[in-house]
Amino acid sequence: MEETVEKPEKEIKEEKVEEKPKEKKIKKGFVKKAEEGLAEWVPKTELGKEVVKGKYKSLNDLLGEGGIILEPEIVDYLVPNLKEELIYVGGTPGKGGGIRRTPTRMTARMHKSGRRFKLTAVVVVGNEDGVVGIGKATSNEHRVAIEKATDQAKLNVINVRRGCGSWECNCGGSHSIPFRTEGKVGSVKVRLSPTPTGVGIVADDETKKILRLAGIKDVWTKTFGLTSTRINLAFAIFEALKNLSTTKGGI
Repeated sequence: MEETVEKPEKEIKEEKVEEKPKEKKIKKGFVKKAEEGLAEWVPKTELGKEVVKGKYKSLNDLLGEGGIILEPEIVDYLVPNLKEELIYVGGTPGKGGGIRRTPTRMTARMHKSGRRFKLTAVVVVGNEDGVVGIGKATSNEHRVAIEKATDQAKLNVINVRRGCGSWECNCGGSHSIPFRTEGKVGSVKVRLSPTPTGVGIVADDETKKILRLAGIKDVWTKTFGLTSTRINLAFAIFEALKNLSTTKGGI
């Protein structure tokens, strides 16, 4: 019998082919600012598309033309250094009496299946340089209420008019407000008065959060009415700041 001898196969050199990474398809109008912490955003409104195209360089230009903001991402795009503060509007009975402040206010309504609770949150946003906004939202969950209130605050941002309206200082800076102003929501009325440099913000802790984010360093505050309703107090402060741009003179 003839023996079959297998001949060694020739070694074939396989060339390594580098696989190119697949490029992700980018949607039309897609914007990404990783360095500024802005998530992927596809503008849905005409104003959002104009902001992406570069028509508005700053929030002052947008608000100066009377633009209505319907997307919170517009504020994130134009004001990258925006900060957030949670206003403590709720309260629970303390151990030794009194009230312990909580970030959200809980309300309940009776249903045939039992009590149903809802949580209300108030959030203030600002860049500590003349831009501030406030928002309120309600949800069944704590975190969802805060996130919704944050988005609502970004839709309500305004430019705060600052100056030095105190005759004791007269430095011409922007550490205070140019004149006295008032704001009223419900039974709560707030009066803000300009002060000289170094006085600071003379107010309670929750009011200080709003004024500090607005970029005001020195101011006197005086309140009237039932100020224990913290939601009305916070919005009254915001109304007083808004009146700085609409009022021509002092009160």
